[in-house]
Amino acid sequence: MRYFRSLRWAVALSILTASCYASDITGTVTNKTNDKPSAGDDVVLLKLSQGMQEAARTKTDSHGKFKLSAPDDGAQHLVRVNHQGVNYFKPAPVGTTVADVEVYDSGKQVPGVAGRADIVRVQADSNQMNVTELFVIQNDSKPPRTQMSDRSFEITLPQDANIDSSLAAGPGGMPVNSAPVPTESKGRYAYIFPLRPGETRFQISYHTPYSGSFSFQPQILMPMEDMVVMLPKSMEFKPGSGDFASGGVENGMSIYVAHNVDAGKQLAYSVSGTGEIPRDAQNQGDGAQQQSSSAEADNRPGGGLGKPEDTPDPLHAYRWWILGGLGAALVVGAIVVMNQKPRNGLVVSPATQTGNPAGGHRNVLQEALKEELFQLETDRLQGKISAADYQQAKSALEITIKRAISRN
Repeated sequence: MRYFRSLRWAVALSILTASCYASDITGTVTNKTNDKPSAGDDVVLLKLSQGMQEAARTKTDSHGKFKLSAPDDGAQHLVRVNHQGVNYFKPAPVGTTVADVEVYDSGKQVPGVAGRADIVRVQADSNQMNVTELFVIQNDSKPPRTQMSDRSFEITLPQDANIDSSLAAGPGGMPVNSAPVPTESKGRYAYIFPLRPGETRFQISYHTPYSGSFSFQPQILMPMEDMVVMLPKSMEFKPGSGDFASGGVENGMSIYVAHNVDAGKQLAYSVSGTGEIPRDAQNQGDGAQQQSSSAEADNRPGGGLGKPEDTPDPLHAYRWWILGGLGAALVVGAIVVMNQKPRNGLVVSPATQTGNPAGGHRNVLQEALKEELFQLETDRLQGKISAADYQQAKSALEITIKRAISRN
């Protein structure tokens, strides 16, 4: 009897173990630099729950193929492939059985990498100036390669700038926290972040002391198609040269643009007065983001903000960043809130910490929002949703996330 009882326990345990690893994820890693299978790359399955937890690991074989055992735990997963020191990702939502990943060879300096836009938003009171700056970098290398080093992308900031936050987003990827590293030159910083083929964006926010006026002397370190400065119309802008032209006023923001700036050029300008970014400009992002999706076929900055009849706005593709500006920060902020440090295996929201019984309900809402955001991005990457539907769904989701954060 004891033998049969032990046998039943062994069978039950084996069934339980098998059910926990009921599915495999297979895939092929292709090196798009040479259009050949990529052999010997590290492949890791990450579980997206309370951060990123490694669930399985393997290497690609000589044909670039891999197989991972995926836990059947209902969690979202991500496949990460490391090729020549650069990570490449593929979402693996529940039920995924195939996850093919494309990688690229990398180099410290890759021809074909240049700036598309450097967009500066300024506001100030009598004591402090706050600046948010967006850099849009395009990698059109041929054959396609990733630029990666300890100085993949460098920027200059005012010498007394205090950095508040910094985000980076690769082509088609979600924004992540990425802090620039100070270099040996005062006011010069370097990002250790890969510039993969396609468009990469960096957004940095900082503040400086302010006494009514401030002089900027940024040095453009790579060719830049457009340098844009925006500030409340209650503030005054004075260019240091004839490179800047007025782009008019929109949503209470004065716009100034310099086109086709050469690498190494210093575009000096100064601002004075005080003013806040109008609420209308902050809320304009959602609608403009939806409009920008219709101009994807020809959205490269080029000819000035003034647009003749039937001529696309040259900065149309970035309008939602220029006017709304902080959509990425909103999403990242939501993810930070949703991934509060766990205590005793549970997510602890501020409401829970203060004894508010609504905290448990908010945790459920946050988990649902997090899964919906992940699924939306997955559908977009897999081509299961149109650009218009994606923009509409994301705008609605961001509003819901913002309300959830404010309630917390």
